[in-house]
Formats: sequence, structure tokens, C-alpha cells
Amino acid sequence: MTVVLKGALAAAVTPLRDGRLDAGAVGPYVEFLVGHGVDGLLALGTTGEGVLFPPAYRIEIARAFIDAAAGRIQVAVHAGAQTTHDTVALAARAAEDGADAVAVIAPPYFRLDDEELLAHFEAAAAACAPVPFYLYEFEARSGYPIPLPVIERLRERAPNLAGMKVSDSPWERLEPFLVEGLDVFVGADALLERALAAGAAGAVSGLAASFPDAVVPLVREPTPKTGEKATGLRTELQRFPFHAASKAALGFRGLPVRPEVCAPLRGLTDGERAEVERIVAAWSR
Repeated sequence: MTVVLKGALAAAVTPLRDGRLDAGAVGPYVEFLVGHGVDGLLALGTTGEGVLFPPAYRIEIARAFIDAAAGRIQVAVHAGAQTTHDTVALAARAAEDGADAVAVIAPPYFRLDDEELLAHFEAAAAACAPVPFYLYEFEARSGYPIPLPVIERLRERAPNLAGMKVSDSPWERLEPFLVEGLDVFVGADALLERALAAGAAGAVSGLAASFPDAVVPLVREPTPKTGEKATGLRTELQRFPFHAASKAALGFRGLPVRPEVCAPLRGLTDGERAEVERIVAAWSR
């Protein structure tokens, strides 16, 4: 197995038009990310609204990003779903369609015990093998953390387990997952500088979906200055519904990405849109 993920990855938004993928926007959006130097992207993660789409839509969206990237940057696909059946099907299809990596979050709602969770992840990893497999740890979304013993046992059973995306914060929740021998990608921009110093492999950043030029410099040269700029920008955007704000920001940056989100997420009010436009204008100066 070749571990391909590295550096700065954007947790990509999913361009929508009337509730479906806006296929015409994917190419220009990927060009925008490539032009700002990202090493790759994660499709259908939290920022990409992945769990809100039915499996058929998710397959279509993943394939659109893989095709648009055309091997120039790495494309990881989030295949986590409520059931093992859907997770396995999505992981296998992502691998078949040419994804560079597959990531899976612990299924939400039911708090699975160690044996249930291990079986779920093992099945998902086997479905996409030998494509690198990444655990997606985000307690705030799944409702519970992935226990460290499950990770260690999975390493014995899944030869393609390459690493993790960890979006937990504060630091005390992230640090235990910096497991030796696994590539860990950080989701919390505010913790990125410290995590890179502690051995993290890079970032999978929601901020990089609309402002890759804030995150790429931070990953390349993590300093207090680059960290403060990225954290400040993220804090400003998070005052609003983040998915809609990210898409609106892309529109204000000249991309054909509409601020449409998948219900039950909501769009921006006129006042919120004006504030996002102000943020983009200030960043562009």
C-alpha cells in the first residue's frame, strides 16, 4: 500500500443547484483549489454535507471531484454512513472510481461498543483495499470518540489503515490520537500549528474549502502569524451557518458556486451575506 495523502487538504464544499450536484461548478472549484496550492481534497466530509445525501448522489459527487482533479491533487472520499451496508458500498465504489483514499466516521445515533465499531471499520477498510483507509474521528458529530484500543486492533486487521482525520478539540481531546505510525490530519485550524509540531501529517481543513490561501501557508510554514490569520478568519466565518457562508465566500471570490445547502441546513440571511462579502473583501485587500 502506498500512503499518498500529505500536507494541506481542503475539506471541499459540494456545489448544489436545486438540491442536486451542480456539476458545472466542480471543475472551476477544483481549479481554484489547485491554483492555491492544496495537496488534495476530501469530498463529502462534514464541510461537504456528505451524510445528508443519498448514496446515489454521493457516488455522483465523488466521481465528479475525482474526474475534475485528474490526478493533479489527491482526492479522498468520505464514505461514512449510518449503516455498515451503505458504508461498505460507498467505500468500494470510491476505490473503484479512482479515489486516492477513503475515510469513514463512526456511525452516529447509536453509541457502538468496541466490537461493533471494530467490525464496522474492518468491513469498510476491506471494501476499499488496497486503497489507503483513514478513520475520521469527530466526537462532536458522531456522538462518541473512537476508542484507542479499537484503533490498535484495526491496525492488526486492516493492512490499508494509513491514518486518521481528527477534528476534535481542544488539544486534550486531539493529542491522544497522535498515534505513532499513523498519519494524522487535523481538522481544527486553531490546533494545527501545535499538532504539526507534535508530528501530525497535515490538515484536512474546512476553512481551506473557501480560503485555501489561509491554510496552505500555515501547513507549509506553521508560525504564530499564519496561525492567527487562519484562526481569525475561521472565527469570523463561524458566526454564520458555516456551509452556506463558505459557499457564499466562494461566490464572492469569483467561483460559480451558489450558496445553496442541503436541508435541513439553512442558507444565509441578506445581512449575513453582506457580512460574508465584507469578510472576503477584507481578505482580498
